Amino acid sequence: MSENRHQRLGLADEQVIEMYKTMLLARKIDERMWLLNRAGKIPFVVSCQGHEAAQVGSAFALDRDKDYLLPYYRDVGMVLTFGVTTRDLLLSAFAKAEDPSSGGRQMPGHFGSKKRRIVTGSSPVTTQVPHAVGVALAGKLNNDPFVCLTSFGEGSSNQGDFHEGLNFAGVHKLPVIFICENNKYAISIPVEKQLACENVSDRASGYGMPGFTVDGNDPLAVYEVVKQARERAEKGEGPTLIETIGYRLMPHSSDDDDRTYRSGEEVEGAKEKDSIHTFAAYLKEVNVLDEENLQKIHQELDQLVNEATEYAEKAPYADPASGLDYVYAQK
Repeated sequence: MSENRHQRLGLADEQVIEMYKTMLLARKIDERMWLLNRAGKIPFVVSCQGHEAAQVGSAFALDRDKDYLLPYYRDVGMVLTFGVTTRDLLLSAFAKAEDPSSGGRQMPGHFGSKKRRIVTGSSPVTTQVPHAVGVALAGKLNNDPFVCLTSFGEGSSNQGDFHEGLNFAGVHKLPVIFICENNKYAISIPVEKQLACENVSDRASGYGMPGFTVDGNDPLAVYEVVKQARERAEKGEGPTLIETIGYRLMPHSSDDDDRTYRSGEEVEGAKEKDSIHTFAAYLKEVNVLDEENLQKIHQELDQLVNEATEYAEKAPYADPASGLDYVYAQK
């Protein structure tokens, strides 16, 4: 039998099964959205495929009763962990009035939920980083002992918002965890044309915080390093920069043709490390899952996605007369 890594990290069998189910659900929701987009039923998809382990491993290491989450547009697995439902995500994809993030006013991927402490992202990339720093500063000033986690791609680590956010958090020792989900491409630009240093995490020392690079296809490795970062933040020791190394398995978005900048062979090779398969294999090796239970999980999640799709497709759109609501002050 393989080493039981999750028990060493203090995770029960039920918890790692829940981690896997959340990763798999994120994948199934994403796959459904691509089918709906190609059928002309929804306008846009920003894919999470290849990111599920990093997202779920990160979110599981937080306190979901008090910590704040400022995700970026791919973070389906992260927001599912924090309580956003399959129906919520499909309503957003169809831009329906019941979409809890924005009532159908925002593009998919602009996650927001006040009751779950998920702070809505802005469309410009990387703006969630200084937002997270501001939320963490407010918590520190109010003696409210929560930790704030924000995520972004490696392309975002080249924006000014990233550097200003990390510098401020480092100077003021704020309880922020910065997660860079490095998927090797900032849309079409490969990582070797983005960084002069070897890793995004190398930048951490310039801002007075520790930096770590971890396998983004291993949810347990991500969980461990984020849990340690959370403990540091809670003790008042300041922020941490964590880089997860993965691979974007789909085009940047449904409007992107990734064949123009990377080969099919490269993408197929990356699929050998796909966490949906490798984590399932681990769970089987340590006798947490067997094939029969795995098939039951697939059936359960397929039904969940089918029901959510049917509901969202039939749900009403917002009243056109409400189009300017929340844009101008109402007298």
